[in-house]
Amino acid sequence: MKYSYFPGCSLERNAAAYHVSSLACAGALGMELVEIEDWNCCGATEYISLDLLASYALIARNLAQAAKNTDTQKLVAPCSACYLNLRKTDKYMSESPKLAKSVNTALAAGGLSYKPGSIQVRHLLDVLVNDIGHEAIAAKVTKPLKGLRVAPYYGCMIVRPEFNGAPASFDDAEFPTTLDELLETLGAEVVDFPMKAQCCGGHMTQISESTGFEMIHRLVKGAADRQADMIVTLCPMCQLNLDAFQGGMNAHFKTSFSMPVLYFTQLMGLAFGVEAKKLGIGDELVDARPALARIGIETPAEGEKTGEQKSVRPKKDDKSLPMPKMPKTGRRQQKETVR
Repeated sequence: MKYSYFPGCSLERNAAAYHVSSLACAGALGMELVEIEDWNCCGATEYISLDLLASYALIARNLAQAAKNTDTQKLVAPCSACYLNLRKTDKYMSESPKLAKSVNTALAAGGLSYKPGSIQVRHLLDVLVNDIGHEAIAAKVTKPLKGLRVAPYYGCMIVRPEFNGAPASFDDAEFPTTLDELLETLGAEVVDFPMKAQCCGGHMTQISESTGFEMIHRLVKGAADRQADMIVTLCPMCQLNLDAFQGGMNAHFKTSFSMPVLYFTQLMGLAFGVEAKKLGIGDELVDARPALARIGIETPAEGEKTGEQKSVRPKKDDKSLPMPKMPKTGRRQQKETVR
């Protein structure tokens, strides 16, 4: 099966382990992920609050690039923020001819255009479960994760029903189970984790540190209270918050949690028999190796390089889309532009 692939900025940097483990699992399952040419940042969660039209044009440029791949109309995005931005831009352009016209005017500056609905944006979890299927995944498991207690954590983005409607809806918005079932297929023991779809706080640690730490504490403590060995996620922002800010959260609350946070594709790779160091295991800040060692998985020694394969992107040519020069308008005027 062939899919266009949008890694996004995080998978080239702090979430590189997600990237290499996704490619490893895809290869093992016979999936061909074709990285779209000359992709750009989706704008994350900040840009859209600064300039609506420019942010939609920025995101739509990736959809236009993906549409060039005539072999498939399916675009896979492992990052939940990228997935949400791509899907809602396609949705808004479909619903608003005025927005679609404005966005395509901006895209024309780079010789591009995008017809809404041309691309079906899918999250990697959705594709693995619904296109590949549990039976095919189970057939690749050579080292079941028996004895590993995991808390499945979806985060708040991929379950938002407004942007995840038919035909792409693949789970319940309030209590998703897709990741739970996948982890069980790998042989892991899934703990009951009611906070599985709650927000990690996003960038709240940079806005209100105490609030951000409270949101992280709720999730980490919830997993620890249920005796999970680790939290397993599918979102780079969630992984970063729960991993990188866990020490600050401990200092704030005078606690001593040590809860590893890995990507679900890393556990898939381990269950498929891929070496831990090829999956980025050991690069997380809260060390997951002790938990994995307890179930007999060999992990790289401390300080050993994981040999991550960074995404290699070709240099941009002169035809790359220039940033549109937007008029200095107020937020209210911007909204009128895109309605």
